[in-house]
Amino acid sequence: MAARLALRGGPGATGQRPWLLLAPLLLVPLLARPAEALVEGLYCGTRDCYEVLGVSRSASKAEIARAYRQLARRYHPDRYRPEPGDGPGGAPPSAEAFLLVATAYETLKDEETRKDYDYMLDHPEEYYSHYYHYYSRRLAPKVDVRVVILVSVCAISMFQYFSWWNSYNKAISYLATVPKYRIQATEIAKEQGLLKKAKEKGKNKKSKEEIRDEEENIIKNIIKTWYCRWIYNFNIKGKEYGEEERLYIIRKSMKMSQSQFDSLEDHQKEMFLKRELWIKENYEVYKQEQEEELKKKLANDPRWKRYRRWMKNEGPGRLTFVDD
Repeated sequence: MAARLALRGGPGATGQRPWLLLAPLLLVPLLARPAEALVEGLYCGTRDCYEVLGVSRSASKAEIARAYRQLARRYHPDRYRPEPGDGPGGAPPSAEAFLLVATAYETLKDEETRKDYDYMLDHPEEYYSHYYHYYSRRLAPKVDVRVVILVSVCAISMFQYFSWWNSYNKAISYLATVPKYRIQATEIAKEQGLLKKAKEKGKNKKSKEEIRDEEENIIKNIIKTWYCRWIYNFNIKGKEYGEEERLYIIRKSMKMSQSQFDSLEDHQKEMFLKRELWIKENYEVYKQEQEEELKKKLANDPRWKRYRRWMKNEGPGRLTFVDD
């Protein structure tokens, strides 16, 4: 029985074993690395950058720069004069020689690139590592990332600032068209004498359009400086109203002009402040009290009684057959 199983399994096993043996052999060419240190496509290719410039591996930056300048003057395409045996390291004299000298100098002038190149010369077996370091430095951004971030943040901030400024101007232009704020700004401009300056006559006489534009700018500036400052101080920062601000709110609640409010006696203003009428709830109570008091006065006034009697008997809306 065991012999039969061995005979059955034999052909299958012998059929699979060659593939198992060939798999490592197929991977060997893929994982194989060249033993030479100089690779085509990296740095100076199959040429040694030190030999191209004619310097040793221990040469300083100054020596490398001096050697490059001499060879660059010699092999520059605009200044080259063909001579027998020209060319760095035996290379034929051509534009390729100048390009090779420039590549060697670019490789050795930078300390980090020079370290990678020296490491490649000392460790030729690390083939893929050399490719990675070479292209990572070659394709790396030339500008500092911090500078890019700083410029991006500044650009975004500038965009936000101009966007905010545009919205702010639109809001001011809208507030200048609202009667409530326009009337307030006009009153302040008249009190400060700003509108009179806009209508000066004589040599400085202006056209109607110029006067209109100047008055519009004055009103907008007052809204900017006054209303925005009010919003910032009292609505945003939560400051307490001063006496001037409290009287202003009371005057606006009573719908009185500045001249009408100034004509009131001082004890009345003190009473307004004492009752804290700048608070909306307190003013509503005060307003209701004034309406009740007015009704009582009218009820006891004989002229008001006669007027009500006439409205009841012969006032408008009553049908009569009297000719006159």
